[in-house]
Amino acid sequence: MPHAYHLTVEALSISVALYLVAIVYLGQWLRVAWLVPNGVKGWRAWSFFVGMLLVWIGVGSPLSLLDHDLLTVHMVQHLLLMTLGPPLILLGAPWKLLPQLQVQRHVGLIGRTLRWAPMRQLGRILLHPAVGWIGATATLVVWHIPKVFVFGLRSEMWHGIEQASFVVTGLLFWWPVVEPSRDASKWPEASILLYLFFATLPCDILSGFLVFCDRVVYPVYLSSPQRLGLTPLEDQQCAGALMWTCVTLVYLVAGAIVTARLLSSHDSREYVMQQSQTQATALRKSVVQRMEVV
Repeated sequence: MPHAYHLTVEALSISVALYLVAIVYLGQWLRVAWLVPNGVKGWRAWSFFVGMLLVWIGVGSPLSLLDHDLLTVHMVQHLLLMTLGPPLILLGAPWKLLPQLQVQRHVGLIGRTLRWAPMRQLGRILLHPAVGWIGATATLVVWHIPKVFVFGLRSEMWHGIEQASFVVTGLLFWWPVVEPSRDASKWPEASILLYLFFATLPCDILSGFLVFCDRVVYPVYLSSPQRLGLTPLEDQQCAGALMWTCVTLVYLVAGAIVTARLLSSHDSREYVMQQSQTQATALRKSVVQRMEVV
């Protein structure tokens, strides 16, 4: 009972925090979205709210009470916090709803800190694709080491740190994919396809190990009550298969969208070049005609 009570209080606190963030975003969106050029469109706002909802399902809903009993539920949380929620939140472009004037007026110290050269340099480093990839991979691998995994389940504080690390590294990982034009590293956008491909490899290795291993990797689930009629080994295989399928599908969709964006950008550049060549040809003909007249 104390464990369930603690999780309920924690889930309630997280729910209130996410609700406040959503309310602030909605208020800012209703106030400035239609006044700012290239502001946040309606579909982006919906994307943000869906992303926040997925994060809430992972850490604030009744689902969070079952992650100590089922590895499959723990894997669902992992996918919601790291693979599904963060890209949708970033698509909501919340940074566009924070005009500098308001930042200076209400929290001037924060505004000056964010504009401080070392902080801007730190931001560029954190948003580098290499940092996002290494951070997400390290988070995935470290928290699924059996001893670390069990430690996270038995310590409420470290369990919260684990979930927070999933969200933070998820946001850093998806930033170069969702907002490549804002990436300070100026990597070729086509490299994002390789970025996504190599990101699937750690997930495939872990999920494949969970599916095909003939023993329970995390013994803590041996003493958990059987839910959904699954034995601990079947639960482990289901968790691995879920991770394998979901990550593959999400990354394939992201890769397809990046490819379409690349092709569209290429077609636009070709059109601009053709227009420039046509105008240059017309200009040369005009000059030649005038010279002949003279």
